[in-house]
Amino acid sequence: MDLSQSQSSNLSLGFITHVSPVMTAPNRSHIVDDSIAFQIDSRVKDQSYPVTPVPLQLMDKQTKGNGKEGGESADEERDVEEFRILGHSMCIKRKRDTDATSSSSSSKSFRVTSSNENLLGLESRRNAVRAWGNQGLQAADPDIYEIMEKEKQRQYKGIELIASENFVCKAVMEALGSHLTNKYSEGAPGARYYGGNQFIDEIETLCCKRALTAFGLDPENWGVNVQPYSCTSANFAVYTGLLLPGDRIMGLDTPSGGNTSHGYYLPNGRRVSGASIFFESLSYKVDPQTGYVDFDKLEERALDFRPKILICGGSSYPREWDYAKFRQIADKCGAVLLCDMAQISGLIAAKECASPFDYCDIVTSTTHKSLRGPRGGIIFYRKGSKPRKRGLLLNQGDGSDKYDFEEKINFAVFPALQGGPHNNHIAALAIALKQVATPDYKAYMQQVKRNAQALAAALLRRNCRLVTGGTDNHMILWDLRNLGLTGKNFEKVCELCHITLNKVMVFDDNGSITPGGVRIGTPAMTSRGCIENDFDTMADFLLKAAQITNSIQREHGKLAKGFLKGVENNKDVIELRTRVENFASLFAMPGFEV
Repeated sequence: MDLSQSQSSNLSLGFITHVSPVMTAPNRSHIVDDSIAFQIDSRVKDQSYPVTPVPLQLMDKQTKGNGKEGGESADEERDVEEFRILGHSMCIKRKRDTDATSSSSSSKSFRVTSSNENLLGLESRRNAVRAWGNQGLQAADPDIYEIMEKEKQRQYKGIELIASENFVCKAVMEALGSHLTNKYSEGAPGARYYGGNQFIDEIETLCCKRALTAFGLDPENWGVNVQPYSCTSANFAVYTGLLLPGDRIMGLDTPSGGNTSHGYYLPNGRRVSGASIFFESLSYKVDPQTGYVDFDKLEERALDFRPKILICGGSSYPREWDYAKFRQIADKCGAVLLCDMAQISGLIAAKECASPFDYCDIVTSTTHKSLRGPRGGIIFYRKGSKPRKRGLLLNQGDGSDKYDFEEKINFAVFPALQGGPHNNHIAALAIALKQVATPDYKAYMQQVKRNAQALAAALLRRNCRLVTGGTDNHMILWDLRNLGLTGKNFEKVCELCHITLNKVMVFDDNGSITPGGVRIGTPAMTSRGCIENDFDTMADFLLKAAQITNSIQREHGKLAKGFLKGVENNKDVIELRTRVENFASLFAMPGFEV
């Protein structure tokens, strides 16, 4: 037949392939393989005469000699008809019932095969995820694993005397390395920017509750934020929430034992922290003769400077803080009183030293030092009604009798300064705070103090000079100047002998600052089970290290280049290192076995 001529008719010709979606419509038969639906539709739609598409197969026009032999060729010729479309010669072949049955069977087989292939593909994807996601550290990154193993050995074989370091328990480590690190939780419990935080909310709420319990605080009068990444972040959040850029703060001078996050300028005027960059700071100092805070000069400076925030607490102050005097001065100059208790928070929680919560408006801390928790920060702030006769704080001219720190500080932490909290850290902190509230922790902090006093006494017996003459907490400041040493050189020799401590600035007899001291703390080795007699042994190691340092300085000088050449392959250093490692290896390591 020839369809090249257009004629007036109510009929139309259509070709629909088997993959066309219209073939799934009602009243249309399923066409399989590569056949085509050949259908004649009428413009007059009569639903009583449904039109069923006829499956056809397009073929090239057969030429003589190309047909199949015998009956098969004859049958095919009956099923093939030549026709023309727009002048082009085409052939169509009707699908036989046997072919349709075969095709239907083939389709079923394909569907089964396809299902199996999907299952195999899913399992292959699962295996790929397991290969990437469940691989242990040693297999996934041998380089990092090897370095971490070296650090583990260093901790195990060394004597850790840095006052701001400690060893955490296995439970804290497990929380830090847990699946909680996967969750993004910007915001606060009950007010997150993301969904799926119902269990994260439970963890953070429990952590806050335990923080208040650990320090014996009434939740009606105190609030807490456990999201800061460090104490420096916590301090800056307080400044950001309560102050405007350029407002004044006042803290202990860094060479006197303060922290740079309290605002500090180098002698050349360089600002070394965000606190001194964005706010105006003026430091108070210790008396160079006694090493204690000089409250007379502090009050005089504060009344002249009029800081918005007065800060007590520091990084290298071995004595008790007189919070009552700080409160009096803060009230006189109209300042908020902030305590940075980062170094002594564990002693405060165990009630082994004076508490700032009786006098201060805001208290910040790290969580990883004497608290023996993960590395992070925490902020406590007063809320509710103000006590009588304290006056208005922070120039709150509206006469309000309630504290307004909570909203300001929480907003400063997020969204002003930080993004999502580290949920693994908050869970680990909750674990540590649970331990802080136990009698065992109180006994631990009592031993920390006894060990510090024992070490101080041992050094004093050996004619060493200590700043303030001793300690009231977990640290001592050893003035090395009478031995002719610098803190930097002594620190280096100790490090090579596997004793870690840190150099500090001290005041000389004329009030000038010199790098002639080291800070020593007892929490870490107490966590490993050391008691007073063990620290007496450590005093011997320290004195031997001082003698080695003195010998190298006499031969090679104090300057770094010559001094480092002198310690290289030094026999005395090697001998002391062996003694230190043998001693340290006697004690267990919290959190892991070696």
